[in-house]
Amino acid sequence: MSENGAIIRLEHVHKVYHTGEVDVHAGRDVALQIHRGEFVALMGASGSGKSTMMNTLGCLDRPTEGRYLLDGLDVSQLDRDELATIRNEKIGFVFQGFNLLSRTSALENVELPMMYVRKSASSRAQRERAMHALATVGLAERAGHHPNQLSGGQQQRVAIARALVNEPAVILADEPTGNLDTQTSIEIMGVFQKLNDAGITIVMVTHELDIASYTRRNIIMRDGRVVSDLPVADRLVATEELAKLRAAQEAVQLVP
Repeated sequence: MSENGAIIRLEHVHKVYHTGEVDVHAGRDVALQIHRGEFVALMGASGSGKSTMMNTLGCLDRPTEGRYLLDGLDVSQLDRDELATIRNEKIGFVFQGFNLLSRTSALENVELPMMYVRKSASSRAQRERAMHALATVGLAERAGHHPNQLSGGQQQRVAIARALVNEPAVILADEPTGNLDTQTSIEIMGVFQKLNDAGITIVMVTHELDIASYTRRNIIMRDGRVVSDLPVADRLVATEELAKLRAAQEAVQLVP
């Protein structure tokens, strides 16, 4: 179990990359807690350290110093195989580029993470879980479609379903709306808000202020440090923003 309800706990985390004769300090004494059920945006300019922090949170990289506790487990010193297991069982990833397998159906893409779980369920149970995940993101009727038969927004919904299927402790989303138009971006943020309302913990990297406004808390990094960590004051609600956008579109169409 996590300490004090914190699903993510960073204690004095430093990350130094050695590039030739130069040491790059991508993380400097980062102390951070994210609690179960939060929806957090991690922000910052290029070189701020936010990508390094996401790699650390996703167990893709280890801190140079400090501790990282994920759901109460200190993952800082785990070996490569142990980290791979943690990534698959505790973390769901959503990427800007969707990262779907082009020659497999939406359902098969969603099933994929279950193939790497130590205690694998039966094929029937896996299919049922994958269908449930697709239904959760509103794509059950597209289960048999391949990625090239889906819009960008639908592909990202498949990717979110894939992230959900192993019931992870946290979903990490890296610029999930970066390849999408405005309306589709709002729709995807609506999916995330729905999941978060159901209690799912989400950490999202974004450089877009409007997208960050759909989360509940904004953490801003600069030069490897957390320089701001505040709740979102005027939070946007995706269903309301979609209604405004569609009303504006209709108004334009009515103009002679």
